[in-house]
Amino acid sequence: MITVERADVLGEPYRRRIADVWVRGFAEDFAYFSKDPVVLGDAFAHLLLLDRWYVALVDGEPAGLACVAEGDQEVLRPRAAELRRHLGLVHGTITHLILRSQFLGAYDGARPGLLEIGFVTTAPAYQGRGVATALMRHLLALDGYDEFVLRDIKDTNAPALGLYEKLGFTAFGRRAVRGAARAGFSAYVSMRLVRGQGPVGSTGDPGGAPQ
Repeated sequence: MITVERADVLGEPYRRRIADVWVRGFAEDFAYFSKDPVVLGDAFAHLLLLDRWYVALVDGEPAGLACVAEGDQEVLRPRAAELRRHLGLVHGTITHLILRSQFLGAYDGARPGLLEIGFVTTAPAYQGRGVATALMRHLLALDGYDEFVLRDIKDTNAPALGLYEKLGFTAFGRRAVRGAARAGFSAYVSMRLVRGQGPVGSTGDPGGAPQ
């Protein structure tokens, strides 16, 4: 059975387990910070502002997650001292600077009633079981929003793009990537759904592919 809860409702005892889903789901993207998921989970667990994250649970175990932000809300709060403690003085300091420059800051089109959804992923052990679909349906049913935005999806991430399209999202922007051959993809795609203009039902699941 899949249920969805806000992370702060689950509370601090779940923080490290939620972080494990996050870092394993984005292992390729986070490889610069550490290739060891245990080290990375320890280092990144403190980052999560739990009231901005939603967790899909399968029989009580964190299986997928996504964050949400409206206006100038942040979803992460990096602390240099905590990163240095786990990653070392130099690497922890560099990681802190990268996190602040790359992961903080509001969407340019932010406004009341627009919800940005980010870091959508499913734990490897739960891929292909409808986790991401259930999570996205829950988010799209939240009250008070007339538009939902997903930014910076890799153009090679066909499973995720396919799921979002089935849910009613349409692409509205592409951002070219420097060094595409080395990166393995050529552009980031941004998608939006305006409430009432697209379906929110789907039977697919992107197989755990992160946003």
